[in-house]
Amino acid sequence: MRNLLITLSAIVTIGGAVPYILAIIRGTTKPRVVSWFTWTLLTGIAAAASLSDHQYAAGILSLSATFEVGLIVILGLKHGDRKFDKTDIICQAAALVGLALWLVFNSPGIAVLASMVIDFIGCIPTIKHSWQKPHEETWFTFALSSLGGGLALLAVRSWALTAIGYPLYIFVINIFMMLFIVLSPNRKLKGEPAELREL
Repeated sequence: MRNLLITLSAIVTIGGAVPYILAIIRGTTKPRVVSWFTWTLLTGIAAAASLSDHQYAAGILSLSATFEVGLIVILGLKHGDRKFDKTDIICQAAALVGLALWLVFNSPGIAVLASMVIDFIGCIPTIKHSWQKPHEETWFTFALSSLGGGLALLAVRSWALTAIGYPLYIFVINIFMMLFIVLSPNRKLKGEPAELREL
């Protein structure tokens, strides 16, 4: 059962990128590239930290997320929002600090905790973008990512930070992101995707 949950978590997480990628190609979604690039770095660090601590449910979830967000970065470089400001520089530097903390303290738990905190900082540009221009985001991708985190949590057998930290964070932050898109007062603007107008 545990292996099934881990597999489903990976499939749902990677599959969550499909509607987002299709929306990018159609031009209805414009990802904030710097946020997605930050998430690529951080999910990669979290995956390596969890796997090194033999927490396979969390590790596979994070690795799947790395693949998912990496694809979106590639497409976003051509079709997305490529603005880069001071907050973005801080996020990128902080991601490197998280990696350094792991190497210095030789603690996967510190690396996961640092990744979660930095990840949230990295969310700020996309949170702002989702609220101001919800028609340029795809809520369904965040919903599926949250589901992937929830499935990984069900497969966890340890209370270690490397086991529950990132799946729990992924579950919560993606619900938060989805609600910002769906509940934004700006979501009825002209040009909004039909999937949002129908909610």
